[in-house]
Amino acid sequence: MGNGNSNSGSPFAATKDGSSLPFVDPAALSRSPFGSGTDYTKVLLLGVTYSGVILIAHWLAYLIRFEFHPLVDQQTLFWETLQWSLPVELVFLFVFGQFRSLLSYFSLPDARRVVFACAATSLVALVIWYATGGSHAPPRSIVILSFLLDTVGLINVRVLFRTLRERQRGIGENGKAPRRIVIVGAGDVGANLAKEMKLRRDLCMTPVAFFDDDRAKWTKRIHGVTVVGRPELLAEGKIKADEAVIAMPSASGKRIREVVQVFNEARLKVRTVPSMEQIVNGTVEITQIRPVQLEDLLGRESICLETERIRELVQGKIVMVTGAGGSIGGELCRQIAGYHPLRLLLVERCEVQIFQIEQELLTLGHSAQIVPLVADILDGERMRAIFKRFRPQLVFHAAAHKHVPMMESQPYEAFRNNTIGTKQMAKLSAEFGVERFVLISTDKAINPTSAMGATKRLAELYIQALQRHQGCRGQSGSESESGRRVGDEGEKRESGKAGNLENGVGGGHGSNRAGIEAVSVAGGEFADPQLRTQNSEPSFAASPQTRFMAVRFGNVLGSSGSVIPTFKKQIATGGPVTVTHPEITRYFMTVSEAVGLVLQSATLGQGGEIFVLDMGKLVKVVDVARQLIELSGLRPDIDIELKFVGLRPGEKLFEEINHNTENMASTDHPKIMRFVGEPLPFETLRHGLLSIHHQAASMDPNRVKVEIQKLVPEYQPYLTVV
Repeated sequence: MGNGNSNSGSPFAATKDGSSLPFVDPAALSRSPFGSGTDYTKVLLLGVTYSGVILIAHWLAYLIRFEFHPLVDQQTLFWETLQWSLPVELVFLFVFGQFRSLLSYFSLPDARRVVFACAATSLVALVIWYATGGSHAPPRSIVILSFLLDTVGLINVRVLFRTLRERQRGIGENGKAPRRIVIVGAGDVGANLAKEMKLRRDLCMTPVAFFDDDRAKWTKRIHGVTVVGRPELLAEGKIKADEAVIAMPSASGKRIREVVQVFNEARLKVRTVPSMEQIVNGTVEITQIRPVQLEDLLGRESICLETERIRELVQGKIVMVTGAGGSIGGELCRQIAGYHPLRLLLVERCEVQIFQIEQELLTLGHSAQIVPLVADILDGERMRAIFKRFRPQLVFHAAAHKHVPMMESQPYEAFRNNTIGTKQMAKLSAEFGVERFVLISTDKAINPTSAMGATKRLAELYIQALQRHQGCRGQSGSESESGRRVGDEGEKRESGKAGNLENGVGGGHGSNRAGIEAVSVAGGEFADPQLRTQNSEPSFAASPQTRFMAVRFGNVLGSSGSVIPTFKKQIATGGPVTVTHPEITRYFMTVSEAVGLVLQSATLGQGGEIFVLDMGKLVKVVDVARQLIELSGLRPDIDIELKFVGLRPGEKLFEEINHNTENMASTDHPKIMRFVGEPLPFETLRHGLLSIHHQAASMDPNRVKVEIQKLVPEYQPYLTVV
């Protein structure tokens, strides 16, 4: 398996028709006509075998033509013509690669080349017959018979070699018999999978049956394997198998759930092929089977992204991702790196997490692009230095506290990180002329009942107010330094003592500079491609207007804040699997899907919007728990207990899509909706945030929630009884 353009560890190269040919070093060909590292014993064996087959085929052609009683002169003609026809045919077999191919790799394209070699020999014989009047060539009928018998004989010999080799390799290195595999899906994917299993006996997998819902395929055979019927027939016990592979990459989640249930009841291990999106994109091979995952059972439709628009947005730009070590931030980094930014700034305060994503991106070949930066978004001095040094053009703000129950007991931390952190990043983005600022928000910000959701809602409100305020400031022209600065001492302290930078990293007042600022990263120099005029603390009018926007989505499968990792750990320890409520529902998305739509949303934003991704249908969390138990080969409530523990503080029974005050509008992308609401007055919101920030550290948690509710009236806080 592996990519067709890679010859590492394999003597084969892929051809356009999908066959496997020996990979030949051109330099080695100058040393040996049979290629580098030639096994001359094998070449001699093939030469003798081919000669024997040709001899028998030609003699059998004479016998058939002359009714098994050829006369003496006809026998003499046979030996005379064989003296030139045998070498000619061997030469053509060599030209068509039949001495360089490995014996165990013989397929339809190889058979085609055998036919071409035999046909070329017959064509030479006919030319000689017409040129000599038939005196130095066999009769034309024998030429035709020889062609047919040569072709059949040579192909059968090659098939015999392959069969013997496969039987020799069939037991495997550990001496165990190959696993018996049933394949669900008798289409092209299933057929290719069966072919690969038969060809690669070192995989120790033997296909024994196909299952398919299409009645027209029943009783038919594919690569020698019978299509027996629907997967439900497995329950009858007529077919013995060790493992099942689902080869239906485009099947619905509902059908995959049904098939998985059938195999789970039969206590059969189930795996699947990659998704159709992965196969089409070429990121994986069809034969790279993997365990069935929850994403397969949810059956979400594949998302079509306008990759060219995303590429235009990202390519050649300096892009910053905060929270780069998290599940969303890490996937943002992976996908953005694929669009070739000039620099990708990985901002993360946890060095363990940033090290992991850095190593992954290095492995993917992005060493020239990435810049890992250990930094806390609440450290105003550090973040200002980063903005000044690198001048990011796009900022994706994913850093946040997102664990709902944990933040309920310490709402100040949620407020500080989710709201004040976003405020500081947004201010720096406006100050340094960032083109687009994208806040990663959550559906829990809609009519919030949790401190986490309420603080994310405050972050949304702030960037909307800042967008409106930025537009007003830009229209009114430049302002005086005292009027431009956000400016009271309390906000300075909240920004991480940014005033200390006036004579440091931030530069002095009035130190206007224009042109390209060169900065050094990882030992190399690069220049800011944007020719910007910057003050030490640029005004809105002095910098290009930043487009602020937010993107909301639901639970991301497998992320640190999702229930999925918790369920998997509980299953691994034997249960019980705890669900808060039998009717609780959530939206679920894959991380790659969510991030792809975030990037798409960034191309659509004009400023001030909140984009909401199409999250599909609400899914019962208890159904997700049951499916995960079944995927582990266990039975809910029999092998693993399901236990309901009640809603936790701040937790909703179901999630919503938008606030009542927001107006929905469509976008150019069918999976993205735009919500636009009237922002709070900037000064009112700014003073409200400052008031909470200056007092909240010493407040009772209930008091913090009440203060947040003053700015987010729809917030229904969970207040603990003291």
